[in-house]
Amino acid sequence: MKKRKTLQDLTIKDNFLFGAVMSVEENCKGFLEMVLGFSIAQVVVSKEKSIVYHPEYKGVRLDIYAEDENHTHYNVEMQVKKKSALGKRSRYYHSQMVMEALASGEVYETLPDTVVIFVCDFDPFGERLYCYTFGNECKENKNVKLDDGSCTIFLSTKGENEEKVPQELVRFLKFVTADLGESEMDFQDELVKQFQETIHSIKTDREMGERYMIFEEMLREEKQEGRLEGRIEGRIEATREAILELLEDLGEISEKLQDRIAGLETLEDLKALHKLAARAASLQAFEEDMERYLQSKEK
Repeated sequence: MKKRKTLQDLTIKDNFLFGAVMSVEENCKGFLEMVLGFSIAQVVVSKEKSIVYHPEYKGVRLDIYAEDENHTHYNVEMQVKKKSALGKRSRYYHSQMVMEALASGEVYETLPDTVVIFVCDFDPFGERLYCYTFGNECKENKNVKLDDGSCTIFLSTKGENEEKVPQELVRFLKFVTADLGESEMDFQDELVKQFQETIHSIKTDREMGERYMIFEEMLREEKQEGRLEGRIEGRIEATREAILELLEDLGEISEKLQDRIAGLETLEDLKALHKLAARAASLQAFEEDMERYLQSKEK
């Protein structure tokens, strides 16, 4: 049985600790300034939105909502495992922030700018970049911008282009991916040091220990409900993992192939791919068989 983590075992990439650290407004402000590359006078973190239950997730979601002095709204989330449809997930976050603004009486002309930031302990797009920034632009002429006020940023701990991004961002992402022992080292970075000091305070705070226990209990209840209501989903995920385990024996699985498998949602399709993976002599042979199978499904 997998040992449950205590508060003392957590690092910044654990959702509870990331949320607790980022709910300190000076930490959130420093993080946003580092990512965006400009100074922010003030950041207000909405602590009541940091842990919510939402049916889209079928469970607990922990992320950070913040607003700066220019009325820009931010949503920041830690992502440890690669999930499908991150782009659509970001669109959902943008729409949520816009709908909340409309509900509070805003008109379209005064809607706030929205920024969604994912901190990923994996490479979401396979291009080995530390930072991927997306906005809306014209396909026919990339100099023409839609200027709809939305921006989505994916940070990746697996980047390799250190010469093209600020060194403080690289140091921060190395801190994110570090294990418990490594995370306590001196990273020669002021923001990381600030985060380390906050983490020490959190881990020695009895009230935060109680909050973590409540959070863990919420997660356990969610998993128990999921076992009753979502056995099919569990079988789907297990089959997907079994496919990847078989393919790993054949060589390094490309990001593109991982994304194709992650995008399949039915147990029937994944069972068929599992059989193909079990008898494949190579990754290329599997991909060819997979394409033939999927094409036959479309006819």
